[in-house]
Parts: sequence; C-alpha cells; structure tokens
Amino acid sequence: MSNSDQQRISILVIEDDSGDLGLIRANVRLAGLREIGDQDPVVWAPTLAQGVAAAADKPDVILLDLSLPDSAGLPTVEAMRAAAPDVPIIVLTGQDDYRLAEGALQAGAQDYLVKGQFQHDALGRAIRHALVRQKLESRLSLFGAALNSVANGILITDIEARIEWANPAFTRMTGYALAEVIGRRTGELLNSGKQDVHFYQRMWDTILAGRVWRGELINRRKDGSLFDEALTISPVTDGNGRIRHFVAIKQDISERKASEARVQHLAHHDQLTDLPNRALLTDRLFQALAQARRDRQTLALMFLDLDRLKPVNDTLGHDVGDLLLKEVALRLRACVPRDSDTVSRLGGDEFVILLAQIERAADAVLVARKLLTALSHPFVIGPYDVRISGSIGIAVYPQHGGDVNGLLKNADTAMYYAKQAGRNCYRFFREIAETAGA
Repeated sequence: MSNSDQQRISILVIEDDSGDLGLIRANVRLAGLREIGDQDPVVWAPTLAQGVAAAADKPDVILLDLSLPDSAGLPTVEAMRAAAPDVPIIVLTGQDDYRLAEGALQAGAQDYLVKGQFQHDALGRAIRHALVRQKLESRLSLFGAALNSVANGILITDIEARIEWANPAFTRMTGYALAEVIGRRTGELLNSGKQDVHFYQRMWDTILAGRVWRGELINRRKDGSLFDEALTISPVTDGNGRIRHFVAIKQDISERKASEARVQHLAHHDQLTDLPNRALLTDRLFQALAQARRDRQTLALMFLDLDRLKPVNDTLGHDVGDLLLKEVALRLRACVPRDSDTVSRLGGDEFVILLAQIERAADAVLVARKLLTALSHPFVIGPYDVRISGSIGIAVYPQHGGDVNGLLKNADTAMYYAKQAGRNCYRFFREIAETAGA
C-alpha cells in the first residue's frame, strides 16, 4: 500500500497489557493506518484515568479494553463515552461474551472485537468502519438538529398516512405530543371538516402518482381550534421507484391569512362605522341585479341622508359627530336584519340600503318607516341628547333602473325630493317623475 493510499489517523489505545499493545501496534501498521509525518498513530494509556486524560486531545478512534486496573466491564465503556462523546469506541476484550458485546454496543461502542480472534485486516476494517459510521451519525445528528429546530412542522408518514416521526414544531403547531401521534393517521388528528372529499382525493391522486402536492387548507389543533396551513407533501421512493413514505412540511399561516383578511376588510368597509363602503356596495348591488334578472325578482335601493348633522358638528364638535355616526350605523343595521341585505356608508352623512329581494314596493316602505322611526329617537352621546332625522329616496328594480349606476342615481334623486318635501320622510323615484311632469 503506497503512502498516498494510507489513512492518517490518531488512535488512543487504553490497554494495560503491553503484549496486547504490541499486537495492536503491529495490526495497525499492517492495516496501513498512520499519522501525518509517518509518526506512530497509537497513543497508549494503561489505565482508564489516563485514557480519559488522553481523550482530551481528541483522537480519531479509541480502542478500549474492558479489564483495566481501575475499571472493568460496561462502566468502562460508559465512562469513556462520557469523556469522549464524539469519538468512536471499539472494544477489544478477551471475553467472547455475546451479552457483554450487546451491552457494550448499547453503552455506545461502535464495535466489539475479541483479542486473538482477528487479523490486522479485521482491526483495520473495524477502525475504518467506525470512522465512517461516526461521520454518518454526526451528519444524521446535524440533520436531526436542523429538522428539530426549523419553524415549520415536519411529518414523516408511511404509505397510508400513519405518522412515523414528527418534529417539535409540529407539536407546537398542533398541540399533540410525539407519543400521541405515532402510528395514527393525519386525517384522524387534524381534519377540520372544512375541505370536502374531492379536495383530499385530488391531493392523494397527486402524491400517489409520485408528484409533489402543494396547497392551503384549514386544520384542527388538539384543543379544537382551527388554523390555516400551507402544506407540501413529497413522496419518498425506494431503489425500485416504489413509494414508501411521505414527507409533509406544514406552515401555520393563520397570522398571514388574518392580516390579509384585515387588509381586505379595510379595503371594503368604512373605517368609522365598519359598514360596507361604496366599492363593496357596488359589488353586492351588481350581484343582486344579476340574480334579480335571472330569477325575475324585484329589489330596492334606498338612499338615506341624515338631517341636521352639520349643526351637531359645528356646535358639539366632530368627535361627537363621529360617535353619532357610529350609533346611527348600529340602528340602521338593526332595522335590516337579513344577511342578503346591505347597509353601507358612502361617506359624510350618506348611507345606502340595499334590499336584495322584495315582493313589492310596499316592502321597501316598511323598511323606510322603520329606519325613520329608529332615527327619531334621541341619541345619547356622552352628556348630550342629540336629535336628528333622515331623508330617504327609494329606487326599485326594474321600474326605476336596470343597472348599478342608474339605480344609485335615481335613489339619490328621490332622496333630494324627500328633502324638499320637508325632510324626515321617504320618496320613490316614480313620485318624483310625476311631480316633475305636473
């Protein structure tokens, strides 16, 4: 074996018998193991205490006898493992005892060789294998530490989605301890019922075909609470291409979803009253008109303007005026309880009420009277009793307009004539047309 092929390592031999030490040196030399500079790779320690001290220099491998002047048996392995946790240990002993060998391996030894029963190539192989295993274990330990420290939950399941391993992030995310989930299917633990069977069928079709699946879903924690999750599932195949496992990476995106929902809400709602704004009203009116055309139904749009809000702002201040508008929004909403209807604020003292489905125009009159009655009662704003009223204009589809802009314009016009009629009343757009033509 040329010098370039020889492996350069340091070997700590903890052995009290000098004769056995000589044999070990000879086997190491014949195995082609040497230190840099062709020095003797073997460092000798005849006792456990000296071996522990020598291990501070971090040898590449330790050859350990189990019968030393100051230690014997498995405690010897345990002591060296504690002193040199990252160094592979090969036990060399004169005892050919299966139970002792098993105990030594469980205590942390990499290999177990019986003196007098191996040649130099066996010792060389054992040393090289121990070094390779140590590197692999270090790498696996690094991978494990990385997987255990990442913020995302990671699951490994078998082909039937039974959990075989989960990292701490999964526990934090779901509330389930590792012992609670091993062997259980993910669907038994996390299914929220928010996704239908077709959703999961598409997911399974993808991963069973060997492809990666990515998506978002709502899952359920151990305490029953729901959370939004971004999920990636990757199939893991064997050497023959058969799927054996799935790796799932789970990210809790509840905060992101909540933030997106807040931004979306602010974009479509009035900041003062939290009522739908003009953009959301327009969208709902567009949808209501489409359904009304399809089903040949009737809807009503009511334009409400508050009377005498300006004097409140001028005499009591805009802070009182803002509080008044909030109370007005609450009363208006209470008068229109159906989910299909909409109470919106366009700005200032202007509100629009959409009645998405009515049987006849008289239904709109009933709602208009409820609104006027609700506004007629005093508003208690701090120390003040504030009295206002409202003027309402009503446009009905299809009589008074067939599109969004036409209905809004005609309802606004009807409200203007309600103001002219003395305020605190309602007017239909058709009544305006008759008055204008008189």
